[in-house]
Amino acid sequence: MTPEPAPTLQQLLAFYLEAGVDCALGDAPINRLEEPEPVPAPAAPRPSVALNPLRPPPLAMPAVPRSEITVAPDAAIASAREAARTAPTLEALRALMETFDGCALKHTATRLVFADGNPEARVMFVGEAPGRDEDIEGLPFVGRSGKLLDRMIAAIGLDRSKAYIANVIPWRPPGNRTPTPQETQVCLPFIQRHIELVNPDVLVTLGNPSTQALLGTREGIMRTRGKWIDYDTGTRTIRAVATFHPAYLLRSPSYKRLSWQDLRAIAKVLQPATA
Repeated sequence: MTPEPAPTLQQLLAFYLEAGVDCALGDAPINRLEEPEPVPAPAAPRPSVALNPLRPPPLAMPAVPRSEITVAPDAAIASAREAARTAPTLEALRALMETFDGCALKHTATRLVFADGNPEARVMFVGEAPGRDEDIEGLPFVGRSGKLLDRMIAAIGLDRSKAYIANVIPWRPPGNRTPTPQETQVCLPFIQRHIELVNPDVLVTLGNPSTQALLGTREGIMRTRGKWIDYDTGTRTIRAVATFHPAYLLRSPSYKRLSWQDLRAIAKVLQPATA
């Protein structure tokens, strides 16, 4: 039989393309059937050198970044409860929160966002967590949602000199992500003590996360908003009501009408003592 002629380079390339080979693994050919070279034995360990007693030893570097070092959840929650319970004043509470290391958000945020407004005010607004603008300025509700909140409370005759504003989470979550349940539970004792020390006549929770965390509800904000709930500080019962978060109203302006109804109800509760 006459042997078939060897394929040309062009025929080989056409064959490889039809077979799905469209790239080379390397410039040089490799014989993948030859035996691999033996792996050299590991070098003998170097003898230890005695440290110079006159020279301080090198500092040990942490194995992980500080932002990833966290306290066990149960221990962090217990530590937060103990710290918050011992704070006799708002200034002491802020100082304790500045030194508290049980929440990893502290190590990724720029600063603590404690509160804004008048601590002697009769109404206290509580949101979920700071955003980018709040993290930069160190005050709650100073971005777009903060400007809307200012217009909302101005509609019922209030401003920041007649109201007090804080958040459940005092440190900005990275990228404005939603705080985890663990982060909320760690920070909860601080905002609870915060409310107890301010002792307002009316507590307003802004949005579903702060409403569920503080008022213990499990329903959505649409079902919870506008309903008065008793909030027990341990020493006093405060009238509380939930309404939409200003950031939600920016995304869904059609709900501003319902928010206005909630604000009117708040103004009505505050009116008798100011008349």
